[in-house]
Amino acid sequence: MVRPYAVTGGRTAPRMKFAMEALVSSVTSEYQDISLLSPEYQAIIQLTRNVRSVAEISALLRQPLGVVRVLIADMASEGLIRVHQPALDAGKPDLNLLERVLSGLRRL
Repeated sequence: MVRPYAVTGGRTAPRMKFAMEALVSSVTSEYQDISLLSPEYQAIIQLTRNVRSVAEISALLRQPLGVVRVLIADMASEGLIRVHQPALDAGKPDLNLLERVLSGLRRL
């Protein structure tokens, strides 16, 4: 097991800001060789072949959200994945999104 700070090179802040509900998708094809990438990058690419939120990736990898944010920001700057930010109107949260989150929490 590798310590989270070792995975990010000691960095705690991502290069770009994005919300934990931001959606992430891989831009690599399943036929591309990703074996030269780090195990964390490979896992994120595999997970994001289907669009997933940053929070979901964090949970599935069992890594802290901050670590996953740093990794995703690095991968986005390298062109390996695409981050789709939620559109917020003047800083107001999307009511539909909040209702979906509440519904999901109730099902837990």
